Amino acid sequence: MIKHPDKYHDFEDPQAQPRYTGIATFFRTPVAQQLDQVDIGVIGVPFDGGVTNRSGTRHGPRAVREQSTLLRRINSVTRIEPFAAARVRDLGDCWIEQPYELQGALREIETFYRGVTGAGIVPLSVGGDHAISLPILRAVAAHGPVGMVHIDAHCDTGDDYMGSRFHHGAPFRRAVEEGLLDPKRVIQIGIRGTTNDPDMWGFSQRSGMRVLPMEEFDDNGWRHAAAEARRVAGGGPTYLSFDIDSLDPSEAPGTGTPEAGGITALQALRLLRALRGIDFVGGDLVEVSPPFDVGSLTAFNGASVLFEILCLLAEALGVRRGARPA
Repeated sequence: MIKHPDKYHDFEDPQAQPRYTGIATFFRTPVAQQLDQVDIGVIGVPFDGGVTNRSGTRHGPRAVREQSTLLRRINSVTRIEPFAAARVRDLGDCWIEQPYELQGALREIETFYRGVTGAGIVPLSVGGDHAISLPILRAVAAHGPVGMVHIDAHCDTGDDYMGSRFHHGAPFRRAVEEGLLDPKRVIQIGIRGTTNDPDMWGFSQRSGMRVLPMEEFDDNGWRHAAAEARRVAGGGPTYLSFDIDSLDPSEAPGTGTPEAGGITALQALRLLRALRGIDFVGGDLVEVSPPFDVGSLTAFNGASVLFEILCLLAEALGVRRGARPA
């Protein structure tokens, strides 16, 4: 028997009910088993077969789902109401039937997402490790290369590692090689950390990507980073990929490859809000690893970032449909 409110009729909307109630879905949105009547699909990708060191991000979607139930319906800064602007649904998980065969697993993800994008749905994904971005881009960019705003501690444009060209440190090199990304419309924000190879991220610069290291971010601030992102992305379709390790480990300890001296959660939120107007056609949040988290801090900050990305996707979708942004 389903409990219905007797006195407080605002509670008819599940998103307005007490946040400790109900079955956890992304932002307490309805679960959709079918792809009709969905504008933006929030999807978990519980896969960490591309991790090179600390595994555990396969548990990320469930943790972020749980923490996303703490968020509300209206962005108090931008005033965007994503759930009123678009039909947002939890499309469940793209779980992998054969996770131990890496390239096959990536093809499984690609096939799933081609169904999503083929139905005209804008995908918002939660990983999982960063390797999942490659098969998602294969679907999102099926009709031509897109730009990308990539917020991360690492460029993820490496190459072969221990016998594999497909891992969470290489998805965007592969995406450029496959014609999915226009590197001259790609910006990578927050890059930092030690390396073993002096040319570790050389592919990014040589291909024409704009690499904005953490030192430049710190010296010039989030407004500068946002302005550069808008300049580089231009007016074409753009993907947004946010690796939680872009945040400082003090605010996101639960991740596979932490790097000291990162972006604060507040800076990240303000940066994302300043990206309004870019034609975002999809996005992801990756690398939340609950086994290394403390008090669900990383998952909660990840869910907060995910809400901001959702707002950007909802507004961009409205503009493509002819609605004016608020």
